[in-house]
Amino acid sequence: MRRNVPQRTTGWAQRTAALLQRLHLTPNMISVASVVIAAIGCTCLVLAGIHDDALPRTLLLLTAALCAPLRLLANMLDGMLAVEGGMSSPVGDLYNELPDRLSDILFLAGAGYAATQVCGGITVGWVAASLAVLTAYVRSLGAAQGLSNHFNGPMSEPRRMWILVLGCLAALTEPLLPVPLGTSLVVALVVISLGSLVTVVVRLRRIAADLRATAPLHDDGGSSS
Repeated sequence: MRRNVPQRTTGWAQRTAALLQRLHLTPNMISVASVVIAAIGCTCLVLAGIHDDALPRTLLLLTAALCAPLRLLANMLDGMLAVEGGMSSPVGDLYNELPDRLSDILFLAGAGYAATQVCGGITVGWVAASLAVLTAYVRSLGAAQGLSNHFNGPMSEPRRMWILVLGCLAALTEPLLPVPLGTSLVVALVVISLGSLVTVVVRLRRIAADLRATAPLHDDGGSSS
């Protein structure tokens, strides 16, 4: 089961997927491309953390903010090529999961390094990255038990990325405010961390409930004689 993405049914998404298919690009290639995009975003965030000059920092933050939705676009298109385009492969699940987790780490840890002037900024980035990976691990754990993939919870992958985008854009105003550079990104990372923690709990509860509901009834071995 895939996450419900309404944009999949739009004309522009279907035309883009068809174009990629005509170019003989595979879903696995698109998945790898999403990691490249995340690496570019991470690099921009790290460099933004060491630049005090307004212009380079602004350009770096804007580029990072652009990379986040591009990563989401790549994630959507690789699934469209695999499912709607009939281009799935035996190792498709590996290419679907591992690049996503690497991308989460690159973006969120990178955002922490963009906030080096804030006390604990780097730590918060790694905490957010770890919890993001944990949400996916819990989902996969349920699937490994034969259950459906549970995408419920407040902090899904798209929401993580859009909150990060808001953090990058808000960080552009920080030179005008009496706050350390990177404060907006730390706030975004804290929101992502708390939301991810709630998501882990929600998914674990749902998985536990499903396992109990599908568990066979055990005979206690008693006799009526």
